Amino acid sequence: MHESGEDYIETIYLLKKRNGSVRSIDVANELNFSRPSVSRAVGILKDNGLITVEDDGELILTEEGLKTAKHVYEKHTNLTKFLMMTAGVNETIAETDACRIEHIISPETFKGIKKYVKENKDN
Repeated sequence: MHESGEDYIETIYLLKKRNGSVRSIDVANELNFSRPSVSRAVGILKDNGLITVEDDGELILTEEGLKTAKHVYEKHTNLTKFLMMTAGVNETIAETDACRIEHIISPETFKGIKKYVKENKDN
């Protein structure tokens, strides 16, 4: 999946957790993207079997979409914590950088970072 697709899936996941339901306009507002851009992305996610769109416009993550979203979110949160712990940067910078890194990091490196964060979370 491309970086933008991961961003959309993660955003849908987080909006669903926060608001209970998600529509394309919610995603557009959250990401500050145009409605046509979000509409195109929603179509691609739907074609790839990651979401369904209800008759009322609600976006629902499929089982595969939910699995993908949780994985992307896990990378994001662990990378944010890791950057704050090791680089000493504030949360805003760590969040921004984590969002960039989460799309390109190897599974092996992420596994090591996740282990580091877990082992050092109380330090």
